[in-house]
Amino acid sequence: MNLWRITLSTNDILCGTSLSSYPNIKTCIINMNLLNQPIKTLLLATSVAAFSAQAAPVVTPNAPTVAAKAYVLLDYNTGQIIAENNAYESLNPASLTKMMTSYVIGHEIKVGNVSPSDEVTISKNAWSKNFPDSSKMFIEVGKTVSVEELNKGIIIQSGNDACVAMAEHIAGTEDGFVDLMNSWAKQLGMQDSYFENSHGLDSDNHKTTAYDMAILGAAIIRDVPEEYAVYKEKSFTYNGIKQYNRNGLLWDKSLNVDGIKTGHTSGAGYNLVTSATKDGMRLISVVMGTKSETARKAESKKLLNYGFRFFETVTPYQAGDSFVTQKIWYGDRETIDLGVTTDTPITISRGQAKNLQANFELTKELKAPIAKGETVGRIYFQLNGKDIAQFPLVTLQEVNEGSWFSQLMDYFKQMFEGWFS
Repeated sequence: MNLWRITLSTNDILCGTSLSSYPNIKTCIINMNLLNQPIKTLLLATSVAAFSAQAAPVVTPNAPTVAAKAYVLLDYNTGQIIAENNAYESLNPASLTKMMTSYVIGHEIKVGNVSPSDEVTISKNAWSKNFPDSSKMFIEVGKTVSVEELNKGIIIQSGNDACVAMAEHIAGTEDGFVDLMNSWAKQLGMQDSYFENSHGLDSDNHKTTAYDMAILGAAIIRDVPEEYAVYKEKSFTYNGIKQYNRNGLLWDKSLNVDGIKTGHTSGAGYNLVTSATKDGMRLISVVMGTKSETARKAESKKLLNYGFRFFETVTPYQAGDSFVTQKIWYGDRETIDLGVTTDTPITISRGQAKNLQANFELTKELKAPIAKGETVGRIYFQLNGKDIAQFPLVTLQEVNEGSWFSQLMDYFKQMFEGWFS
């Protein structure tokens, strides 16, 4: 392993290989002792080639023009918005509402309050004839239908009648279910959404934003994966009537789309939330207020292609990886490994991984006793000198107090180092 020494201020920098996920990157750690105040120590990450030649510039074009009232393109793994326009404008969700209905259903199934095999008796409120000019599953009053079938009727067929049936089954009334929807919206951070029904037909105060729909799409994928799996099904037959999923991008062979939901009313226009994956990256796109079914599909595809072509998700450190080893005072060991307990996904322009830099900041003195998993600082990732992401820096081992003699020695060492620093 090639080693070299660089002097920065009064501190020596010892460089060696690290960032196991990126073997072409070298790391340089400034070896500094933490005394009585937080000290920021710098870890420089750079490719070997950077010392001999300037890196080729990376050009990332602006997002394409999207013919929609509002849109968002979100990196699912990092939560970073790659592109947006009018993302926080209040708009009619139409059948995107069914994503929240589906989220509540998925949660109720997950915690065991309802079962996919439960039989639901269809009330007059849920009768398909109550929705003559809108999408429906064609369920009939007095008949029993399983939760699994109604769920597919909501997700695949976009059935308004199925929404009311499931709302009544879970909460007793549709109004009670809408209260659940709004409670979940608050918990998920959907600050600009308010629901007045379970299906999405236009109503005065029934509103959301493109950003909130992206949050909801991510929550379905993350929190109720079995529920999300239904979104990729292309058709569903009930009562002898076969209906196809209205998300046309499920049939697009140039994209790996596996969800999620369309919506349309006269007040909303044509909406579409889509999610697709490529090379370990998952994107969520939202377009609201387009002019037609064809337009919402084309504009969504435009956004997804832009995201996959010009951006990537990199994960420099996996959960449990060590980031740096530091001196710990008064312990039964000399050093402690500091790292991360979660993965560290970052959205960057494609081709910029080799330029990624990192530094860390200790926010408390490393002194025994200290527990495993205790947060002691932050890791910052940078491009072009700007922080682009940060994660908690935690202890990876438990360190107990050392013997009285070793603690006494550490006391004098720390005192002497304080004199000469």
